[in-house]
Amino acid sequence: MIRPAAVAGIFYPEDAAELRRTVAAYVDANIPAEVVPKAIVAPHAGYRYSGSVAGTAYAQIVKGRGIIKRVVLIGPSHRVHLSGLGLSSAEGFASPLGVVPLDHDAAKSIRDLPYVSVNDAAHAPEHGLEVHLPFLQILLGEFKLVPLVCGEAQDDETAGALAALWGGTETLIVISSDLSHFLDYESARRMDAKTARSIETLKPEEIESKQACGYIPLRGLLSLARQKKLQPRVLDLRNSGDTAGPRDCVVGYGAFSFDE
Repeated sequence: MIRPAAVAGIFYPEDAAELRRTVAAYVDANIPAEVVPKAIVAPHAGYRYSGSVAGTAYAQIVKGRGIIKRVVLIGPSHRVHLSGLGLSSAEGFASPLGVVPLDHDAAKSIRDLPYVSVNDAAHAPEHGLEVHLPFLQILLGEFKLVPLVCGEAQDDETAGALAALWGGTETLIVISSDLSHFLDYESARRMDAKTARSIETLKPEEIESKQACGYIPLRGLLSLARQKKLQPRVLDLRNSGDTAGPRDCVVGYGAFSFDE
């Protein structure tokens, strides 16, 4: 079974050539990092709103092509309620650029955790992971994917799953999350700046649901990053009022990286 693209033509271009040009433009607007990070955080809204911010995060992994062979991609479940973390039983995830194979061998390392289950129903409509695939396909070429949708979970549970999948330089962790939702422009800027400070200082306990829709996987990463003494960097912090929308009601976006 291949999980088909659910939001191509809605959140991002459906035409492969246009999609390649769009993603390349977002990434090429940034200077690639000299050192490939272990983890990045990038937003998951429609590309016209958050693609440029996502491009800032993905520019950090340009030099990871040929090195990164596995991507652990984890984000919130927007449409299906679940407890814990949900794996997929699909053989691959499709985008207009082709099919990314899933790494079921790696997934076996967390299958027996009591808070991990297979949940294809949650994956089927989920845009929060899918929008990252074109960036990863263009920048990395061939790689395998471990996609995880996150429902109600404790910080140590999410951190435990990430630790089991951590690997070495061949494994990249990607956290999918937008930041504040539906505030006015200045209120969003203040809240997102507060969230960025908590990320920069590795303080997951300070981040609440109103600050990031992916706060659960984000807090899990921050908990583990603190244990492993990763160095966080704030790369970009904007909102839809800066990119493609009005300023009376905005959604926040941030790009962050974590170096070993």
